[in-house]
This record gives sequence, structure tokens and C-alpha cells, in this order.
Amino acid sequence: MLSLYLFILAILQGVTELFPISSLGHSVLVPALLHWPIDRDAPWFLPYIVVLHLGTAAALFIYFWDDWRKLLAGTWAARGRPGDPAARLFWLLACGTVPAGLLGFLLEHKVRELFSGFVVAAVFLMLNGFVLLLGDRLKQHDGAAAPEALSWRTAFLIGCAQALALIPGISRSGVTLVAGLMGGLGYTASARFSFLLATPIIAAAGLLEIPKLLRQHTALPPELMFSIVAGGLLAGVFAWLSTWFLMRWFRSHELMALRPFGVYCLLAGGAALLTQVIR
Repeated sequence: MLSLYLFILAILQGVTELFPISSLGHSVLVPALLHWPIDRDAPWFLPYIVVLHLGTAAALFIYFWDDWRKLLAGTWAARGRPGDPAARLFWLLACGTVPAGLLGFLLEHKVRELFSGFVVAAVFLMLNGFVLLLGDRLKQHDGAAAPEALSWRTAFLIGCAQALALIPGISRSGVTLVAGLMGGLGYTASARFSFLLATPIIAAAGLLEIPKLLRQHTALPPELMFSIVAGGLLAGVFAWLSTWFLMRWFRSHELMALRPFGVYCLLAGGAALLTQVIR
């Protein structure tokens, strides 16, 4: 029975990591609301989350393989000079990665301990909804700039926004999408920059914990190891499908593309808070 819950959690991770509705917030709220028998303090839980992150990062890398190939080839051909569009985008992504990478390395555990409560996650999920709706309202309707045209300052600020995803309820893709819109990008370009920016951070979150996974794998029952590996594959498949859907969604919506996700976050966060009031 535990495997079933782990598979559902993997699907939830794969979808909510890319949809602007906060995977971390859902991982706090959903198991608590549905009373799933998952012990987040068990020694196998961290390795499981590691594998889910690696699956999601792999899905993003595969989906945007052509982008990454062109970025790396262009940067190599230009010898790193940012005058080349591909090299410039590569360095803009590197600039945007610094804030989340640095803050995540220094403060991740402290932030998650401080904000990991059920009520706090629900409140920040509602705040995330307000941010998405505000981003729709303030979007520059003629935002047609390519990610390569971003300024270094804007790329850094988008990276700072990404660091807010350390708080359960705040969506990594959501806040970076809104920051990109505020920087003059359209929905599609902002989503592309957001997903490219997320790839190294999500991968690093998993890779940094690989030594712990290797130390623990021999102590885990074979059926649990199977569930962990299968969960990573499931997370990857649903992350790829989510990316495929979202890129098409943003291409076909010039206005208010974030509204459905913002309304969902407000309703989901409010409903979660209501369960605490009537309990």
C-alpha cells in the first residue's frame, strides 16, 4: 500500500514542480489532508525526494535538449563572449542561478524548518495565487522580447525570485514566470527562461544528496528501492508531459494565461485553511 502513495506523490511532484502551483506546498498539504501513511522523517524519504528531483530535472533537460545543445555549442564557439546570443543566454542563466543556488545551499534547511507547517504552506499558496494574478494584470501586453534580450539585472532578479521557492507554497515556476513578464518577456519566452533556469537548480538539489542515497541504498528493502526508482521515472514522465502542455498553453494565450493557476492556488490554500478551522 505504501508504494501506491509513493507513486501518487511522484506524479504530484512531476506535475506541480512545473505548473506554477508549488510542488513543495502540495507535498506538505496533500499528504496531511488525505492522511497518507508517509513518514517524512523516515531514512528512506530523503533518497526518495532526491530521485524525484533527478527525474524532473532529466525531463526538463530532455525537453529542452535542443536549447541546451545550442547554448553550449554557441558559448563554446564564441569562447564565452556574451556578444553571441547563445553565449549571452547561457551567462544570463548562470547569473540567474546564483541567488537560488547560494541561498539554497546556505539556508534551505533553516527556511524549510521555519515555514514547513501546514497553515504556513496554505497561506503562502494563497499568496502565490495573488502573485500569479498580479503578474497577469501587470504583464506588458506587447512583451515580445526574447530571453537573450534580458538585462543582467533582470536575470539576477528572476534568480532572486526563484530563491523564494524554498518556502512551501511559493512556486518556483510561478514566481520566475511573473518576474520574466515584469522584465518585458511574453508568456512563452518567460516560460522558456523559467524552465531553463530551473533545470540546473533542480538537478543540483538531487545530485548534492546522491552520496546519502548511495550510503543508504543497501539498507533499504528491495521493494522500497523499486518504489523509489519507479517514482523517479514517474516524476520524470509527468514532468515532461507538464512541460509539453504548459509550453503549448502559453503559446496559445496572449493574456491572462496565469489566471487559472492563480485562482486554483487561492481556492486550494483557502480550502486547506478551512479544514483547520472546522476541525
